[in-house]
Amino acid sequence: MSQRFFWLKSPGMLGLILLLQYGQLAAQKVYSIASPGGTTVLELRAEGGKLSYQLFFKGKTITNRSALEITVDGVSFNTAKISRYVKPALHRESFASPLGEQDTLYSNYRQAKLYLKTNSGNQVRLDFRVMDSSVAFRYAVSVADAVPHQLRELTTFSFPSSPLIYQYNQESVFTPTLVDTFHTTTDLPVTLLADGNYCQLGEAANLNYTKVELTRGVDGNTLAVKFPRDTAVLSSKQIETPWRTLSVAGSAIALAHCRTLNLKLADAPAPGDLSWIRPGKLIRAQLNTQSGLDCIDFAVKHHFQYIMFDAGWYGAEFRSSSDPCQVIPAIDMAKVIAYGKEKNIGVILYVNYVGLKSKLDTILPLYKQWGVAGIKFGFVDGLSQAGLSWLSQAIKKVQHYGFVLNIHDNYKPTGLSRTYPALLTQEGIRGDENSPDAFHNTTLPFTRFFAGAADFTYCFPNSKNSFSKNIKVSKAQQLALSVVYYSPLQAVFWYGQPNDYINDEEIAFYNYVPTTWNESHYLSGDIGKGIAVARRKGDTWYLGCAAGPQDWETMLDLSFLRPGITYTATIYEDGDNQAINKRTVTLNNTDKLPVKLLAKGGQAIIFRSGANNPEK
Repeated sequence: MSQRFFWLKSPGMLGLILLLQYGQLAAQKVYSIASPGGTTVLELRAEGGKLSYQLFFKGKTITNRSALEITVDGVSFNTAKISRYVKPALHRESFASPLGEQDTLYSNYRQAKLYLKTNSGNQVRLDFRVMDSSVAFRYAVSVADAVPHQLRELTTFSFPSSPLIYQYNQESVFTPTLVDTFHTTTDLPVTLLADGNYCQLGEAANLNYTKVELTRGVDGNTLAVKFPRDTAVLSSKQIETPWRTLSVAGSAIALAHCRTLNLKLADAPAPGDLSWIRPGKLIRAQLNTQSGLDCIDFAVKHHFQYIMFDAGWYGAEFRSSSDPCQVIPAIDMAKVIAYGKEKNIGVILYVNYVGLKSKLDTILPLYKQWGVAGIKFGFVDGLSQAGLSWLSQAIKKVQHYGFVLNIHDNYKPTGLSRTYPALLTQEGIRGDENSPDAFHNTTLPFTRFFAGAADFTYCFPNSKNSFSKNIKVSKAQQLALSVVYYSPLQAVFWYGQPNDYINDEEIAFYNYVPTTWNESHYLSGDIGKGIAVARRKGDTWYLGCAAGPQDWETMLDLSFLRPGITYTATIYEDGDNQAINKRTVTLNNTDKLPVKLLAKGGQAIIFRSGANNPEK
C-alpha cells in the first residue's frame, strides 16, 4: 500500500498530512488541520483500530488523545476503511445578526472531511471545522437500508490532568468539581479550567438527535458523552449528529469569544421576510382582564413591547381536559388583545406541552385569528430524541404562522435561533424565580450564556413586595444583569403587578435598555467573582457590572466608545437602605473607569452623547 504526503501551503497554515488510502484503521494515519491564524491545530489519528483527535492551542496541548467513535446497532466504525479524506479548505463567511449581540457575525475556519465505509455498506462522514480558539466536529451516518437502526455516540474529551468543571443540570446551581471526583453528569455547555486554560465544551445544531450530557470517562482526566434519556438514537437511512465544540482561551473573560459559535454552526434561515420579528421586554399579567389592560398601560409607559398571560389562562395546564382554545371566564382575551393592538403592545400566551402536543396545529391558526403576537412553550421535552425532534418542527411551524417564541423549562439553545429567528429566547437556566445567588449570577455569563439567549425572569422589587425569597442580590445588580445577560425577549417584571411599581426613578433604567445590540464587548471578569459587559444600540452604550459573593473591583478601558465624543454617563448604583442612587459623570474613550462593588452588588450605566440624551 502506497503512502502519500501532502504539503498544504494555504495562508497561515503549513501542515503535514500522512494519508494511507483505503487502509483499515489498524494502520496509522495522521491528519493535521490548522486554524486560519495558525493558533489552533486539530490532529486526527487512525491507529490501532481507533480514531482519535488531539487539540493544540498556541503550541500547548489542550487535550490528550480523545475518542471519535459512533456505533450502529452496537458495531463500531473502527473496523471500517477510510475511503476518502477531503483536505482542509479555507472558508470565510459572514451573516447579519439583527436580533443578536452584534450586527454581523464572522466565521473563518478550515474545514476537512473524513469518510469511512464498512463491509456491510454503512458509511460515516466526519466533518471538522477548525477556527482560531475553537474546533467543531460532527458525524453523519448513512446506513444501507431504510430499517431503523440504533446509534450510540462514544465521543470523549480527555485532558492532560483532571480539569475543574462547573457542573450543573438544567436549572440547578453550579458545583465546581474536579473530574477525578465526578460521580454524576453535567449539561452542555460546560466550562472547565484545565492546566491554566479555560475551555468550553458545547453542542450546536441539535435538530433531531437526543440530549447529550457528559460523565466521567475511563479516568479522572476524561469526560465522555452520555445519553441521559435515550439508550440510543434511532435513525433510518441518514442522520447528522449535532456539532461537538471545544473552545479555548487564556482567561475566563476571553472565553466569551465562543458565545456565538452555535449560531455560526447552525443552518441559515430559509429566504423570506423576517422583519416582522420584534424583540422586546414584557411584563407578566395576572389572570384577569383588568390586569391585562393595566399591564398594557404599564408597557406603554415604560417602553415595553409585550405582556404575557402565563399558565392558567385556559385552565389547569397539566390536565388534558384544559383546552388552549378556550379562555377562562376571568379574561376577556379579545378585549385585551384589541387594546394591545391599539397601543402597539403584543400579547404572548403560554401553552403547556400537554396542550401543545395535542393541539399545536389547531391553536396556531386560531391564535393568528385572535391577533396573538407570540407563544411561550412550557414543560417541553428537551431531553429525548422524540422531544427534540418534535420541538424542531414545532419551532418551524410557529415561525411560519408569524409568532415570536419563548421555550421554557429544561430546553437549552444549540443555535437554532439562526435557523428560526422567531425563536427569540428559552429558559434552561436558573433565573430569579428559582432564587439564584450572586455566585450563580456571575457564573452564568461564563457558562450557560455561551450557548445563547436565556430568559432570566427578573423579579425587581416594588413598593409592596421585595421578593426577598427570589432575589439574593442588590437592586443595582438586577438592573446590571439586563445588560450582562443577552436575551432578545426579556421578562423583566416576573411576579410584580404594574400598579405596585411607583418607584419610577429606580426602574427608569428598564425604560431605556434594549434587548438586541449592534455591538458587544466583554470587558472584565472571572467565573463567580464578577463581570462587566458593554453593549451598544445605535449611538448609546450600556454597561452592566455585577459582583459575586465577595467585593469585586476592576478598572475598565473605555476605548470602545466613539473617539472624539464626550459622553454623559448616567450611573445607577446601590445606595443606602437598599435604594438605587443615580448620578452623572462625563467620560470619553481615553478614560479609565474604576468599578468598586460590594459583594452581591452591581452598577448599570448608560453612555449618551450630546443631543442623544432624553433626560436633558
